[in-house]
This record gives sequence, C-alpha cells and structure tokens, in this order.
Amino acid sequence: QVQLVESGGGLVQAGDSLRLSCLASGRTFSRRAMGWFRQAPGKERELVAAISRSGGNTYYTEGVKGRFTISRDDAKNTVYLQMNNLKPEDTAAYYCAASPPGYGSSVSLSGYDYWGQGTQVTVSS
Repeated sequence: QVQLVESGGGLVQAGDSLRLSCLASGRTFSRRAMGWFRQAPGKERELVAAISRSGGNTYYTEGVKGRFTISRDDAKNTVYLQMNNLKPEDTAAYYCAASPPGYGSSVSLSGYDYWGQGTQVTVSS
C-alpha cells in the first residue's frame, strides 16, 4: 500500500511559479515511475509530466514543455513538479500518481495504481 500526499498548490497570477510536491509512503518509491496529472472542471484527467524510476527519462505534455519540470528525490520519497510562467489554462486540480513497482512511466491513467488526493492550482489572468 502506498499513500501519496500532494502539497504546494495555491492561487497565483499569470506568469508566477509554483512547485508541487508529492510525498510517498513506503519503501517502494524508487521502484516506481511517477506521474503528475491534472483535471480541470468539466474536462478529463490528463497527464502533465512523468518520470522514470531512474529519473533519467521524462515526458511532458505539449502545452507545458519548457515551463514545467518534473524531478524526484528518492532519498525523500518525493516527486516534484516545478511550474514556471503559469497560465490561466493551467488552472486545475493536480494529482500525483505512482506506477506499479518495476513498470515504466506511462502516458495513460491505467499505468498508475496509486493516486494522491490532489492539490488545486488556480492561475488568475
């Protein structure tokens, strides 16, 4: 069993930055690929960024490339999402997710078996 707890969301203005953190419980964090998803009202949950078990491979959805950076610190059981130059269209609830142990990072929701409760990011124009 893995528990994921996100933090770092908030209300910011366009152009500002935020860093989201996701703390994982247990001893299997380093064996799991991790992803950050977001869901805006009335829209489907979408992958924002993903990082492999080693941290050597990352994926970003097209709209955040060059603005968002995903990273992980296995010593702290934490995955981060640094978000710069935020835009109103980034407004959403952000969720971190963990893959099954030994699996690679996935662009699909079905590739993850544990989810956090979400943290709200609101960007005003």
